[in-house]
Amino acid sequence: MTRRELREQIFLLLFRMEFYQKEELDGQLLFSSEEMGSSDADASYIQDKVDAVVEKADEIDEIINGVAKGWKTTRMGKVDLALLRLAVFEIRYDADIPGGVAINEAVELAKKYGTDGSSSFVNGILARIV
Repeated sequence: MTRRELREQIFLLLFRMEFYQKEELDGQLLFSSEEMGSSDADASYIQDKVDAVVEKADEIDEIINGVAKGWKTTRMGKVDLALLRLAVFEIRYDADIPGGVAINEAVELAKKYGTDGSSSFVNGILARIV
């Protein structure tokens, strides 16, 4: 899988977390991996990244809440929130990914999965964080 495809799968799992219990996520990862035909290495990378984002979720939400004027993570759309969490993780905790790349990828995924205003919303929040 390409980095973009890996990131999309990570986002989809983070989004699914809003609707499934933690214990059910392994089944979701297995389903996602089989659906995409990903290798064991790709599945391991996806799982590790999802686990890392989940581990830092409270800190990430504090960062988002600190810059989101008039919005709190509890009021945000689930697509936007999952994208923001992933991008903030990449910006703050993943030295291998430049901030500009994290923002661009999140905006592109927001265009694909979000509402009409999602890409602007995600871009605005992330621009305040960088």
